[in-house]
Amino acid sequence: MTESTVPEATEIFAAHRELLFSIVYNMLGGVADTEDVLQDTWLAWVGRNRAGAEEIANSRAYLVRIAVNNALARRAQESRRRETYVGPWLPEPLVTDLPEVRDSADAVEPTLRAESVSMAMLVVMETLTPLERVVFVLHDVFGYPHAEIGEILSRDAAAVRQVAHRARSHVHARRPRFQADPRAQRAITEKFLAAQLGGDVTALLELLAPDATFWSDGGGKSRAALRPIHGADKIIRLVTSPGISAGVPDMGVHYRWVNGDPSAVIMSGGSPYVVVVLDIDPETERIRGIYAVRNPDKLTHIDLGAGQR
Repeated sequence: MTESTVPEATEIFAAHRELLFSIVYNMLGGVADTEDVLQDTWLAWVGRNRAGAEEIANSRAYLVRIAVNNALARRAQESRRRETYVGPWLPEPLVTDLPEVRDSADAVEPTLRAESVSMAMLVVMETLTPLERVVFVLHDVFGYPHAEIGEILSRDAAAVRQVAHRARSHVHARRPRFQADPRAQRAITEKFLAAQLGGDVTALLELLAPDATFWSDGGGKSRAALRPIHGADKIIRLVTSPGISAGVPDMGVHYRWVNGDPSAVIMSGGSPYVVVVLDIDPETERIRGIYAVRNPDKLTHIDLGAGQR
């Protein structure tokens, strides 16, 4: 391409931006990091086209390859920063303003189901190696065949297949394959918050699985537990302790979709204060995990009026 055809390159990149965002976000779990990777990908893409190089036969595959490899480099940088992170690290929540939950999971928009990985799944994916994670994301989330992943990563398809099997086994050993019905998740989220704010210990005991875990990410910038809290009794003591809700001035609760799950955004004075995502056992419909993102740096991109992306 020449300078005169750069607008065409811009149009091609824009057509694939949503796919690139979803792949990179699922690799990194951070919105700001994902945007930085996409910016680097864009600059590389435009630079190549301005250089007048030979026309690319498959623009989508080329852009995904650039984005994935840029994301792997960013992941290496993030791993070093995580070593000094204060308390548990949770992904930045992707909040979307979608229609009300209807009768079943089939009512959820197909594009959201295809692109969203739940907060609980992202946490499990943090335990994978960078290579395992990118292969798992491309194959199990986006349906890329092993051979195509091999081309993206410059690896043999057989080696990719082995990595995919190892990653899938690791994830499935730690994460059930099925999720709760969205309508049930919305109802349980409402019950949990009502019980917490009302200090209703009996209701909380009925909602929480005995071995539930509570993760709170404040990043050293907001009050949060410095390690995961295990066990329903300990969680109840924490969430009903004096000052938890009293310390939130002008509090408001907004129910939104977070990473594809019906969840809650707690506001204080018109600004996001904490995002609460519940992981619910689809069989018992009891809460097995609570994820509370309070790090203000991870909430700045939330716009409840306009949604995200």
